[in-house]
Amino acid sequence: MRRVIVLGSTGSIGVQALEVIAANPDSFEIVGLAAGSRRTEIEAQAAAFGVEHVALGALEAEQLVRTVEADVVLNGITGSVGLGPTLAALETGTTLALANKESLIVGGELVTSIAAPGQIVPVDSEHSAIAQALRSGSAAEVRRLVLTASGGPFRGRSRESLRTVTPAEALAHPTWDMGLVVTTNSSTLVNKGLEIIEAHFLFDVPYDRIDVTVHPQSIVHSMVEFVDGSTIAQCSPPDMRLPISLGLDWPNRVAGTGVPLDWTAASSWTFEPLDAEAFPAVELAKRVGIEGRTFPAVFNAANEQAVGAFHAGRIGYLDILDVVRAVVDSHTPEESVPTLAGVLDAERWARATADRMLG
Repeated sequence: MRRVIVLGSTGSIGVQALEVIAANPDSFEIVGLAAGSRRTEIEAQAAAFGVEHVALGALEAEQLVRTVEADVVLNGITGSVGLGPTLAALETGTTLALANKESLIVGGELVTSIAAPGQIVPVDSEHSAIAQALRSGSAAEVRRLVLTASGGPFRGRSRESLRTVTPAEALAHPTWDMGLVVTTNSSTLVNKGLEIIEAHFLFDVPYDRIDVTVHPQSIVHSMVEFVDGSTIAQCSPPDMRLPISLGLDWPNRVAGTGVPLDWTAASSWTFEPLDAEAFPAVELAKRVGIEGRTFPAVFNAANEQAVGAFHAGRIGYLDILDVVRAVVDSHTPEESVPTLAGVLDAERWARATADRMLG
């Protein structure tokens, strides 16, 4: 029986985690819940699962992680406010099932410097797929990581044709149902760029050995290429409950979590090269990752401000990446090794700088 704290319990990841736990009462017990502000929803969850310890907001979530004994902390909080709870979970020695990508984008070296080997279990479908595939060989046998991307709603379009994209069109993702920022990031492929930075920190693989391929069917969730020419891929229908269940019980698989592929039905899977001219976010993210220090935090914060301005009708679709690049280009890190305070300062600077550029 694993005792679990679920952070971000009222969001998409949190709700699906509760579904997995409810279906496996002999394997998991919820000992704590945290949400941003949805008091009524989290109180209903606590009543349904008999949970005594409940928190609202990131600071209370940190306190919850530090004071309630657990085997696994699932961090499904959205945004950089999830960094504090991530650091708290790692400091307690608890296994961290990480769905909060900003913890690694913003925290990077801060997070990896205090994490014990194997303490972080990725919950994003792409990184979970890589973690599963990496069990096929040693670190020395890995040639490269290959992240798959659906290509979003604008796959195959030229950069110029994207100039007139509307907010509604940017939110029409062909595979996944996500929030406003993540769905928009998937259309610009900023999300894939962020995932490259995550993969670098999670698996300690250099950026020049992390690639992206476009796979519209979203069945192959990512791959690992080994030095002997073998490529190991993790395949399953799109369902976040599978990587969530692995995060909760790693390295064990939770039976009956997902529906397997139907190998009796005809199907075709396709793979296409990434169009870097139409979608420059991936290369920009790699550059930011190589620069390191507080650059990833600046990239992420500037993008969030630009996405907000796009959906408010203040800028066009292509302006999102132009603003992000301009903020990144104007950034001068103050520290060679970022501290938590330095990272948060860089975030604030990036948001303020982006807002000035946005007028």
